[in-house]
Amino acid sequence: MLEMKILVRVPNWIGDSILALPAIASIKVNFPQAHLWIAAQEWVKDLFASNSLVEGTIPLPKSKDLKSLRDTARKLRNESFDTGVLLTNSFASAFLFYLAKIPKRWGYATAGRGWLLTKSVGLKDEDSPRHQVHYYLDLLSGLGLKPLSQEVRLPLPPEEKEAARERLLSLGIDTKRPVVILSPGASYGPAKRWPAARFAELAALFEKRKNAEILIIGSADEAEIAASIRSSTEKKPAVLTGQTTLPQLLGLISQATLLISNDSGPMHLANALRVPVVGIFGPTDPEVTGPLEQPARVIKKDVPCWPCAYRKCPYDHRCMMNIAAEEVFRAGEELWP
Repeated sequence: MLEMKILVRVPNWIGDSILALPAIASIKVNFPQAHLWIAAQEWVKDLFASNSLVEGTIPLPKSKDLKSLRDTARKLRNESFDTGVLLTNSFASAFLFYLAKIPKRWGYATAGRGWLLTKSVGLKDEDSPRHQVHYYLDLLSGLGLKPLSQEVRLPLPPEEKEAARERLLSLGIDTKRPVVILSPGASYGPAKRWPAARFAELAALFEKRKNAEILIIGSADEAEIAASIRSSTEKKPAVLTGQTTLPQLLGLISQATLLISNDSGPMHLANALRVPVVGIFGPTDPEVTGPLEQPARVIKKDVPCWPCAYRKCPYDHRCMMNIAAEEVFRAGEELWP
């Protein structure tokens, strides 16, 4: 008898996929003999490369046109999956599993896609905010499975850590000194970004008061933000925006004394690696997407227009402008080893 083969469609963003790790671990516990595979966007799939629970990953095309869906469905069909678990809410992700003729298709009944699923779960009507980790675990409960893990943790091979240390040295960073990593970007939009000038002030504080080395990370799209920070600092920090793969980024974060980030993927990467992290929150709710594990601190200001879903603030961005560099420094100091 062939063993069960499960395909889990993970979220499209790094942070959300990190928060889905407890659900993925719980699926494996519920089906210990099953072969567990991950379907993910190209920029997310490497999160699972070193995960011992996962047998393999299948990259998904960025395009959602019908031809791309059909081509991908054909590839999935050739893999003969028995069950597909959708941790995404989109119609397109469910339609893909339907086209792939995966016999059992499980997920939330959102976006009018209930007819594409063989087993669906309705959304809970919650009076208070619920963390995204529990959103994924609630799906498993609704499917009749037992969610057994709430721990957000990401394994990292020793060779990735050593390669990161060597790269820091090649940048002229003294690894015997504290290393503070700044992640000033946020792919959602500028509303989630603390101003570059404040990050520059913060970098100077850590350099002067903690004798820290500063490294700025981010995507290629965030290179301009990093350049703005660097130009505003007396001692120029190292910059690696757009110059790291996801495994390389994980390795670098693992070497940090502290990471300071907006509500974005690197914040969750650090938290999953148990690197001390300060999360700076503006329009979003840390009760939903904040770092779940310690050591971590969250900075958020109560303003009358919060929360909002704006990508770009149409007002004065007071949720972020009211956060001073000194306040973020003190939060980081609380986590200092």
